[in-house]
Amino acid sequence: MGKNKNKSSDKISLTLSESLLPISLLIIMLSFNVYVYGDSSMSGSNQFILLLGAAVGIVLGLSKGLNFKIIIEQIAENLKSVTGAIIILLFVGALSGTWLISGIIPSMIYYGLKILHPSIFLPSCLVICAIISVATGSSWTTSATVGIALIGISKAIGIPVEMSAGAIISGAYFGDKLSPLSDTTNLAPAISGSDLFTHIRYLTITTVPTVTISLIIFIILNFYTVSSGPTDNAIMLKSISETFNITPFVFIVPMIVIILITKKTPPIIALFTGTILGALFALVFQQDILTQLSGSSTLTFEGAYSAIVNSITIDTNIESGNSELNDLFSSGGMFGMMNTIWLVITAMVFGGVMESIGALKRITASLLNLGKSTFSLFASTAGSCMAVNLTTSDQYLAIVIPGKMFQKAFKDKGLAPENLSRTLEDTGTVTSVLIPWNSCGAYQSTVLGVGVLDYFFYAIFNWLSFFMTLIVAGLNYKIKRI
Repeated sequence: MGKNKNKSSDKISLTLSESLLPISLLIIMLSFNVYVYGDSSMSGSNQFILLLGAAVGIVLGLSKGLNFKIIIEQIAENLKSVTGAIIILLFVGALSGTWLISGIIPSMIYYGLKILHPSIFLPSCLVICAIISVATGSSWTTSATVGIALIGISKAIGIPVEMSAGAIISGAYFGDKLSPLSDTTNLAPAISGSDLFTHIRYLTITTVPTVTISLIIFIILNFYTVSSGPTDNAIMLKSISETFNITPFVFIVPMIVIILITKKTPPIIALFTGTILGALFALVFQQDILTQLSGSSTLTFEGAYSAIVNSITIDTNIESGNSELNDLFSSGGMFGMMNTIWLVITAMVFGGVMESIGALKRITASLLNLGKSTFSLFASTAGSCMAVNLTTSDQYLAIVIPGKMFQKAFKDKGLAPENLSRTLEDTGTVTSVLIPWNSCGAYQSTVLGVGVLDYFFYAIFNWLSFFMTLIVAGLNYKIKRI
């Protein structure tokens, strides 16, 4: 009996139904959990459910005689593999904080709003929201601030709000998918085994054509859409310029970070450099902001230090005098990334258990037998992402669960991990907003005041991304191999 309890994972054999049991129960539990907690399920309850799913896998492994020590060792290996990703996530939070207080993000928003013009309103909505979401890494914040303002303008000039909502969401999810500040953009490579900037570069293969086609369609739609009246965003521009010292000089910082990235500088170094430069530029250009955040009437060394360190580590909220902008001028710093980091850790625990008991190996072997082509694997991954979005109502889980399921399958096919991370983003991140009962769909429809089914067709970037990743796979275009 004691000998039986010392089996290794290669000495136990699970059937396909046994291998799918932890995942099936996990999806059921997550679906119920999201139903109970709604949008707040990401605050910890989903992470606990992942641990419950891991517990089911552990019981299954132990019942087959697997040594518990082997399970723990595999979990440790999984956690070790995402160490770099966790550090990057922390620096992404730090970067967003110093780029806010230095005026970099507000300046991006200011100049983005400047390009708005009635004759190209719909494509302008896409471009403005794309700029802001890339700057902030948040589709939700973009929609809840500038998105609301653009819907108001749309009503004023007589352009159908469902078209405007589609353009806003298309632009907002462009940044959510591509911005290094986005949690999903960090989560996908962390789960698949790629790194952040390799993932972003590889994403452009499908994202650039998709957003270009979307932009052209919105230009055509705008040409045939009758509108009247001015678009006046002067109040918003005035609020931004009165709150921050708006200057193009602050763009020196993102330019330096971009140069570092193109020179293949390690992401941690590039993000750390951007964080420190953001802090220095805050001292030079935004002394009034630092004074406001320090809570004193004059800026002191201690006050500046606390304002900058707080922006890097915890919540920062800047009052602009405009309620529509206040949510945009906030950052969670490193602390704001903890839910995502927590999700990565618990996902790695679940994945480690599934790998240690041989379940992932069994599942991926079955998936690879479904078709011998590369396209079949991409299609299976895309379909799984959509299925999880439909069943669990959460875009993060639509990345985590298929990511862990298909990671070994992509490796066995000789495909680089960025193929998987890109597919997860193309089909998991952006389709969530197209599902009425998904947390993203429910949020966007409530904030913008436009039903999911009303804006569905006009959210061109979102549904086109799903097909674009399949087209690229089908053409075998730039499919990177190990």
